[in-house]
Amino acid sequence: MKFIIQRTLRLIFIGLLFLSTGQAQGQLETKIDSILQSKYKSDTPGAVALVSKNGEIIYKKAFGKANLELEIPMATNNVFKIGSMTKQFTAISIIILQEQGKLNLDDEITTYIPDYPTQGQKITIHNLLTHTSGIKSYTSIKAFYERTKNDLSPIELINFFKNETPDFNSGSDYKYNNSGYFILGHIIELVSNQSYAEFIEDHIFQPLKMSSSYYGSFSKIISHRASGYSSKKQSFFNASYLSLTLPYAAGSLMSTVDDLLKWQQAIKNNTLISQESKNSVFTNHRLDDGASINYGYGWNIKSISDVTTYEHGGAIPGFKSMGVYIPSEDIYVVVLTNCDCNSPTKATRKIAETIISEFSIKN
Repeated sequence: MKFIIQRTLRLIFIGLLFLSTGQAQGQLETKIDSILQSKYKSDTPGAVALVSKNGEIIYKKAFGKANLELEIPMATNNVFKIGSMTKQFTAISIIILQEQGKLNLDDEITTYIPDYPTQGQKITIHNLLTHTSGIKSYTSIKAFYERTKNDLSPIELINFFKNETPDFNSGSDYKYNNSGYFILGHIIELVSNQSYAEFIEDHIFQPLKMSSSYYGSFSKIISHRASGYSSKKQSFFNASYLSLTLPYAAGSLMSTVDDLLKWQQAIKNNTLISQESKNSVFTNHRLDDGASINYGYGWNIKSISDVTTYEHGGAIPGFKSMGVYIPSEDIYVVVLTNCDCNSPTKATRKIAETIISEFSIKN
């Protein structure tokens, strides 16, 4: 009789625990729904959001339209251009090559581009990874926008911006720029004897079974591709054309929320690089004077509600993206959108903040 009573009490406790957990998860889902539904309406370009805990999906939903002209609702497996989230893949590719002994982060860029005019500055691969090179971002040069429809080779675009006056001396300041990561893509090609697209496919996408991720293409048939839009005066229109040879290693990849979860878990589990290398990726690097820059290699090092986060967003005509990872709890929040008019950055960080509050997470 005593055993039966104990067993019954245990079952009641387990039942209450599951009920409490289910109620908490339901409340969290409602809060996340509210954040996203207010931003991505059913008749506008939309978004896909995913939240995971310990690699398990606890929230995944689609909002709005994947294609306005055909009135196709967004689906959770839609493929988006991810813009500057590409920089994560470029940074890890560089680390892979370093671990293979094919380059060193202290190498000067003139090792790979001998005629690059450094103007007496020592500009290293580390400087390119951390946006501390001082090289002017080609997307900040007015003349660049006269070339957006032109297909250019990496060296042709490097020649376009390499003679621009530097923004500052290498290592003395931080300024986010696309030129550094563009040059990194060219270095990957030189060292690996593969195109950047081939290297990413062979060393990241295939090993991680990221079967819905691609180097962007306008001509390739890509299943479940979401259409990209822009907006002006509350009216939507198809996003302007930008040759994907131009964002290149700084912003030309495409993916889904599920594939990006595979990516984040691979980073967490040291699937592609060692723990020692990963530590350098997520170091809050410093300038020559010791000041922190709040950037690692391909990720911003930030915090939400005093909890450390690794983050990065992306923007490219027709699309914006944002991913936030909370390393202390292995929580990942990613939102991909198909209108460059409706950034997911605040919404993604708000979702992360809500989760931190719900789980009472502290550093």
